[in-house]
Amino acid sequence: MDYSNQRLADYREETGSARGSIDVPFLLLTLLLLLIGVVMVLSASFARAYYSESTNHNATYFFSRQLFYALTGVAIMLFASRFPIGFYRRFAQILLLFSLALLVLVLLGGTRVNGAKRWFGVGDSFSFQPSEITKIAVILYDAELICRNRDKMKTFRSGVLPFAAVAGLVIFLLVLEPHLSASIIIILITATMMFLGGTKLRWFALGAGAVGLGLLLATSVLHYSSERISAWRDPFEDTSDTGYQIIQSLYAIGSGGLSGLGLGASRQKYLYLPEEHNDFIFSVVCEELGFIGAVLILALFALLILRGFYLALHCRDRYSFLVCAGITALLAFQVILNVAVVTNLVPCTGISLPFFSYGGTALWIQLAEMGIILSISRDIPEKKFIGRRRKTPQNG
Repeated sequence: MDYSNQRLADYREETGSARGSIDVPFLLLTLLLLLIGVVMVLSASFARAYYSESTNHNATYFFSRQLFYALTGVAIMLFASRFPIGFYRRFAQILLLFSLALLVLVLLGGTRVNGAKRWFGVGDSFSFQPSEITKIAVILYDAELICRNRDKMKTFRSGVLPFAAVAGLVIFLLVLEPHLSASIIIILITATMMFLGGTKLRWFALGAGAVGLGLLLATSVLHYSSERISAWRDPFEDTSDTGYQIIQSLYAIGSGGLSGLGLGASRQKYLYLPEEHNDFIFSVVCEELGFIGAVLILALFALLILRGFYLALHCRDRYSFLVCAGITALLAFQVILNVAVVTNLVPCTGISLPFFSYGGTALWIQLAEMGIILSISRDIPEKKFIGRRRKTPQNG
């Protein structure tokens, strides 16, 4: 790897190029999913926007805002891709501390929605969740910890304790909101980073037991969590309250059939399905585009995730590999859990579908994460050049 990097450095010195180009397949897959997502927000949201007084009965209210967030998000992604990975590594600890401070502040002065204080509200039309920043902060900081303790990751003191401490503090603050879905994501991210870092497998077994016990306690203490589990086990037990949302989601998915009702032809979005343009937008996708359309979209997500892991495996340094793999794993977790929720495979957790679910700051941060991967891709050795270099007469 070092030899290839040296040849790459020689090539860049000869051509005057400081860094390589971004990975085009990853960029195109991201933009394609974003485009489809914006179109689906328009289709899924126009009925609610039209009938809502808060939007002044503007049918394109959510779409116009999501389009703005998408366009500015692409600019953020490209801007983020210009900074080398060393820049993000330098500020990893600061970003984590900043995100922890936001989690504390949201408990003190956040906006309460449906009994949870997860959002900062700015005026009547803008809000964001600090937990979105925390996810990427944990990835960047855990990667730094792994690189710092590279030869000690097999020990409990260096390979388990610092990661558990960070995750435990974050989860404690999230549970106070309460925000169970973000807590689950943090657990999965931390476990993934520890696994990639080389932590002994026996600690994962103990950790799984501790997490299971924690979830059991959380569901017994937090009333809303126990209700969601009851609705998951038998949504038809209470069709007008706890089971209503998932039942409407299943109706939407089932009515789509093989080829769907057609783009814009969903019936469940007419104020039957709650959160139809947000966490449950995939239900509308299934209803309008059918099984075929849903599978094609999931295939695009799969290609993006596979490309992310491909780039991670070809990174020139350990920190880049860990960050690239961590962000890609985060994307995979969110897609899998969102689809599992809307199909009632797991209890409702409130996890959005990347690039599809309505939301400004979440979309900005997701695209910024894609920008970090694109930044990493700029430093991956250019194999085509190396192959040509090997064939030149000067190199034998």
